[in-house]
Amino acid sequence: MFGFGILSGLTFLPLVGAAFILTQRDDSESSLRNIRWAALLTTIATFALSIVVWQRFDASSAAFQLIEEKTWFGSGLVYKLGVDGFSIPFVLLTTFLMPFAILASWESITKRVAEYMIAFLVLETLMIGVFCALDLVLFYLFFEGGLIPMFLIIGIWGGKRRVYASFKFFLYTLVGSLLMLIAILAMYNQAGTTDIQTLLNTHFSPQMQTWLWLAFFASFAVKMPMWPVHTWLPDAHVEAPTAGSVILAAILLKMGGYGFIRFSLPMFPDASVQFAPLVYALSVIAIIYTSLVALVQEDIKKLIAYSSIAHMGFVTMGLFTLNTQGVQGAMFLMISHGFVSGALFLCVGVIYDRMHTREIAAYGGLVKRMPLYAFVFMVFTMANVGLPGTSGFVGEFLTLVGAFNANSWVALFATSGVVLSAAYALYLYRRVIFGVLDKASLASIADLSPREVAIFVPLLALTIYYGVWPGPVLEASAASVANLLNSHSALLHAVHLAAAGQ
Repeated sequence: MFGFGILSGLTFLPLVGAAFILTQRDDSESSLRNIRWAALLTTIATFALSIVVWQRFDASSAAFQLIEEKTWFGSGLVYKLGVDGFSIPFVLLTTFLMPFAILASWESITKRVAEYMIAFLVLETLMIGVFCALDLVLFYLFFEGGLIPMFLIIGIWGGKRRVYASFKFFLYTLVGSLLMLIAILAMYNQAGTTDIQTLLNTHFSPQMQTWLWLAFFASFAVKMPMWPVHTWLPDAHVEAPTAGSVILAAILLKMGGYGFIRFSLPMFPDASVQFAPLVYALSVIAIIYTSLVALVQEDIKKLIAYSSIAHMGFVTMGLFTLNTQGVQGAMFLMISHGFVSGALFLCVGVIYDRMHTREIAAYGGLVKRMPLYAFVFMVFTMANVGLPGTSGFVGEFLTLVGAFNANSWVALFATSGVVLSAAYALYLYRRVIFGVLDKASLASIADLSPREVAIFVPLLALTIYYGVWPGPVLEASAASVANLLNSHSALLHAVHLAAAGQ
C-alpha cells in the first residue's frame, strides 16, 4: 500500500474483499453463499467509507482535499490522491451503485461466481482510482486498467456474441487511449512532472494545446462514447450481463466526461474554445442520429444503449458551452444518468432473467401480471425522457439553457432530441407493458421479488428526490465549476466575442 489515508483505504478496500473470495475456491453451496455475501458486504463497506469521505469534504471550497502524496518511481512521478467538487460526486455514484450490481447478479450468475465477483471488486477499485488520482500516470493506469475486468465480464459472462463485443470494446478504447499516453509523455517532457495540480497551472503554447487536446479527445470521445466512435457501446451492452451493463452505462461512460472537465477544459483552454464548434456538431449529431436509431431497435438493451449515447451528447454539449448552467447541467446529467440508465438496464435484467429474451416483440401486456414492475419501469422511463419532477429533467434543462446562452442554433437542434427521446421511450414502454397479454409464455410471469424491490426502491427515491430538490448535487460541484470558469476569464471573454460575432 502506497499510502494510509482515507482515500487509499477507500480505493483499495474492494481488493480486501477480492482477497477473501480467493480463499473460497470450491463450488459448494456454502462457498458460493460466502462469495456472494463477501462481495456485497465489501461494496456496502466501501460505500459507507465514501460517506465518511463526503462528510470530511468541504463543498464550499474548490481546492483539492484529503490529499495523499508519496514519491513514486522518482523523476517527478508521484502517487497522489485527492478529491474536489468534480470528482467526489462520481466517487459516491460508483460506491453507491456497486452493491446493486452485486445484488442484480445474485441469482443470474451461477458459473465461475468467485471470478465474477472478484472482477467487479477489482473494477470498483480501478473506477474509484480514476476519480481520485492526482497524477497523470496514476490516472492513466487506473483509466486503462478498468478495461481488463470489464473485458472479462463481457467476454466470459456475456451473451452469444460476447467474444466479438468484448474485443471490440477493448480495442476501441485502447487505441484511443494510446494517443492520450503520447500526450502525457509530451506534457511530462515540457513540465517535468505529471502532477495534475501543477499541470493545471502550467501554460502550454496554443499550438501544443491543439495537439494535446486532440490526443485527449481521442480517448475521452471513445469512452463516452461520442459519434462516430460509438459503435462499440451497443454491442457491449447487448452482450454484457445485466450488472456489467449497469456499471458500463452508469460509471465507465462518465469517465470520458470527467476527463473533459478535469483535463481538456482547464489545461487546454485555448484549444477548448477552438474546438467547441466541433464538439457542438458531434454532440447534436449524436443526439439526433442515435435517437432516430433507437426508434427502430427491436432489442430492448440496444435501444437503451443508443439512448445513453444521445444523453452523453447533451453532456458534451453542456461542458463546452463554458458557462455555469451548461457545465453544472452536464455534471448533474452525468450523475442522474448514472441512476436512471443503471435502473433501466436493471429493469431489462428483471424480465430477461424470467424469459431469456430481450426482443421487444416477445413482450406485451406485462402490466396485467407485473404491476409493480410496470410502475418502476414507468418512473425510470419518464426520468429518461426528462419529465419535470425527475432528475432527468434538471440536467437536460440546464444543458439546454447553457447551450442557448452559447449558441442558440445548437440549443434548437439539441432540443429536438428531447422530443425524439419521448418517442422511442414511450414507444418501448407501450409495446412491453401495455397491450393484450396474448403470449402463453407470459401467462405465469412473476412480479418483482423482494430482492428486486430492495434494488429499485433506493434508485426510485433518489430519482424523484433529486428531480424535486437538485441542490445537493449542484452544490457539490458549484465551487469547482465557478473556479474553473473564473480562472479562465480570457477564455470566457473569447467565447463571448465568438458568440457576439455569430
